[in-house]
Amino acid sequence: MSNINIDKKVLDVENLHVSFHTYLGEVKAVRGVSFNLKEGETLALVGESGCGKTVCSKSILRILPKNSAEIKKGSKIIFNGEDVLAMNKKRLKAYRGEDVSMIFQDPMTSLNPTTKIGKQITESLLMHTKMNKKEAKEEAIRLLELVNIPNPKERINQYPFELSGGLRQRVMIAIALACNPKILLADEPTTALDVTVQAQILNLLSELKDKKNTAIVLVTHDLGVVADFADRILIMYAGEVMEEGTVREIFKDPNHPYTQALLKSVPRLDTEFKQELYSLGGTPPDLLLEIKGCPFVDRCKYAMNICRKRKPEKTVFSDTHISFCWRNHPYAKEVSKEMGE
Repeated sequence: MSNINIDKKVLDVENLHVSFHTYLGEVKAVRGVSFNLKEGETLALVGESGCGKTVCSKSILRILPKNSAEIKKGSKIIFNGEDVLAMNKKRLKAYRGEDVSMIFQDPMTSLNPTTKIGKQITESLLMHTKMNKKEAKEEAIRLLELVNIPNPKERINQYPFELSGGLRQRVMIAIALACNPKILLADEPTTALDVTVQAQILNLLSELKDKKNTAIVLVTHDLGVVADFADRILIMYAGEVMEEGTVREIFKDPNHPYTQALLKSVPRLDTEFKQELYSLGGTPPDLLLEIKGCPFVDRCKYAMNICRKRKPEKTVFSDTHISFCWRNHPYAKEVSKEMGE
């Protein structure tokens, strides 16, 4: 783990609501999400596809499509005490890259296939620093060395299609790190890679985090990926927070039924031979509709009547571990005892 300054928060997201206006109606993709990020810390946003992880990360960078996406009033995104949602165009241009940068999910579509990778790296350096072209090129070569790309002086003149998937992802990381951002948003950075390359990319990010004390928000659907990489985990479902805790708290003492289901679906080395892997039945709710209670109610084996009618209250287990589940309510615990559960 990195050397975390537990007293310094670099990011505060409070009551984030994001909607997309479509021809079918308003899709409420993120519904009241709150979290913070400390200096040098790695926070993993985990959940199924469509739960709002990527929307949260793009909201932090303010790169959601203007014609369809809306960050609702009352939402707050605070970077080092500064209101991100109130930034003007000039400040926002500097904020993206200098303060916060992003590694996108698919390097093949995120990199410009018609431009050499060297130019794609130097573009950011020329925009956000006072380097001239020669200095930017030298820095681009250094960045390629930093992300362990062999023969960087030759690679800098190659196009993305000439590189493997793993090397393209490393180029994306080099671009994201070009201006030494305080926060790195990593959106499924290992999804399209094989297991060996996945491990290499995560090890690389971990090393870079330790060297530069950069805070990381890792977006992933795979709890197995974050076990040795993240400091804290935020479990999301249908645009809402289900549970939050340290890696140890989530893996050793998961509270929410959805968290427990995610952990069951992760392959384990100590399971019996040919044992069928757990699969969570049902489907997530329609985000076009109002969700009065817990969004997980239709897939939860512990569901009660109250779960459909009211949002679960927050239960605090420690300074770092919280959960939103009606099973934690004192009355629910009493009923469970009476029923012998």
